[in-house]
Amino acid sequence: MSKIATVHYTGKKKDGKTFDSSIDREPFSFQIGQKQVIEGFEKAVLSLLVGQKKEFEIPFLEGYGPKNPDLVGRVKRDLFPQDLDLEVGIVLEIRGQPVVVVALDENSATLDANHFLAGEDLIFEIELLDIK
Repeated sequence: MSKIATVHYTGKKKDGKTFDSSIDREPFSFQIGQKQVIEGFEKAVLSLLVGQKKEFEIPFLEGYGPKNPDLVGRVKRDLFPQDLDLEVGIVLEIRGQPVVVVALDENSATLDANHFLAGEDLIFEIELLDIK
């Protein structure tokens, strides 16, 4: 039977921008050893004592991995619905997967299907509330 950790956390990019936080929500719980969180997050939690709060830097290899250039590609504009207002930065869903429009030209859109945090070293402030 695996243990369940309950934490509060704030995740930031290296530039200081917060991308997720449980602080204004219910605490976050997950099963240890079940790959429900990124490797570096689980390692950080396991290094804490109940009640302890600490900041961790998690390298991308223990996070969402490197950016995969095979997940970036160009798609002809005429393959998109005509009423779709394509803009750089919008997120589309293709076959159930989120993709981001990263570039546009007259004839095509460049789409990136990497996780939005792939290739990013991350900073997490984690407080271990409970582990059972």
